[in-house]
Amino acid sequence: MKLYTLFFMLMGLSFISSGQVTFIAVSIPANTPPDEQLYIAGNFNNWEPGNPDFVMHKNAQGKWEITLAFQPEGTTIQFKFNRGSWATVEKGANGEEISNRNFTYGNGETINVTILNWAGGGTNPSTAAANVSIMDESFFMPQLNRYRRIRIYYPPDYEISGKHYPVLYMHDGQNLFDNKTSYAGEWEVDETLNQLFEQGYEVPIVVGIDNGGIYRLEEYTPWINPAYGGGRGALYLQFIVETLKPHIDAGFRTLPDRENTGIMGSSLGGLISHFGSLQYPEVFGKAGVFSPSYWFSDSVWTFTANAPFGYAMRIYQMCGSAEGSNTDANMLRMSDSLIASGLPEPNIRNVVIQGGQHNEALWREQFRAAFLWLFHGETSSLNEHETGGWMLYPNPVGEQVFIQHPEGIFPCTIVVFNQSGKIVRELVPNTTGIYNMSMLSSGHYMVAIHSGNKTIHLKFVKQ
Repeated sequence: MKLYTLFFMLMGLSFISSGQVTFIAVSIPANTPPDEQLYIAGNFNNWEPGNPDFVMHKNAQGKWEITLAFQPEGTTIQFKFNRGSWATVEKGANGEEISNRNFTYGNGETINVTILNWAGGGTNPSTAAANVSIMDESFFMPQLNRYRRIRIYYPPDYEISGKHYPVLYMHDGQNLFDNKTSYAGEWEVDETLNQLFEQGYEVPIVVGIDNGGIYRLEEYTPWINPAYGGGRGALYLQFIVETLKPHIDAGFRTLPDRENTGIMGSSLGGLISHFGSLQYPEVFGKAGVFSPSYWFSDSVWTFTANAPFGYAMRIYQMCGSAEGSNTDANMLRMSDSLIASGLPEPNIRNVVIQGGQHNEALWREQFRAAFLWLFHGETSSLNEHETGGWMLYPNPVGEQVFIQHPEGIFPCTIVVFNQSGKIVRELVPNTTGIYNMSMLSSGHYMVAIHSGNKTIHLKFVKQ
């Protein structure tokens, strides 16, 4: 009898400490095709749309529903609904981007949801700038025996300058320039670079490579994951290096050397950018690695440990603290691994945005800072040890300055002094780290950051 009692007590504890959730789509868009399935994708399945293990089914009332497996109580998931691909992900009422949905597990719940619209079903117009175009709707990838759309961003003065330009290769091309083609909101790469150009910065040609939909996971992963598959990332990188880059260099006025060639992406695109920069250091001198999926395979650690750093390399890593999957911890671990493998510590920058989630909104907000650090080398002349991890860039400063700490916002005050020691600005810390300096005259300045019992000083030049 005591054994039975103990058994049921343990079972009761199990149910108390974990739960499941059922989502019921009580309302879906009127234009939903009747013959299509609905799916859920989130951080619990590597954001894989159309995964048959996460297909929804109609209940007795004819409503789409799905029950997710038990998770420990307090576990928070992020997710969106889709019709089998990111091209048909849910959107806002007018086709606008919406944030990831969130749910925190309790002791078993049923949640009614309303899906307002689908990608492609709204009225949102194209937001691509005039200097963005489609290079090729169907560019052949011989290494993978398939075709891909390639997008090009031209610097605003490309047609009139006669100059040659650096090149930045970016993944998930659908999401870089145009809200109409993005499945989760665009990065606004074109708007950001056009604004920087107006502020006097040299900007690169950007080559946006569309992802292959169902092929995205396999192309962006160099190794196989037992649960998710993948493993054709090396062929995808060969395509970029051996086929696409020679075509770009032959057809456009580029600076083809490694010092002027970068690679950038997010999530699995961050993973493949990390891999590409170390696999082809003679090709890529810069890598923007956003929200990297280092969790996908432990092979990434062995690969990094064996990477030879015979070339100067700049790597900018960034993620949000609320992404899950230990993204921030793995990112900082990767920084240590890169430094141990020979990458000079000043050549890597790690930024963790407090509260940042795994989405385009985060990557859009952080693109500018990453670009400036990678392509203009603009940072404080003081090293990170001397500044307590605080970063100031660009330097010299134009209209705006970024003042950030890799671990986010601290309780602090930020004061700007001129050469005479007079306070000219008092800044209120914010989540973006962006501060307006347009009112300052040209000259030398010092920033004093007071946090606790410490004061950090950063110097900069205002253009």
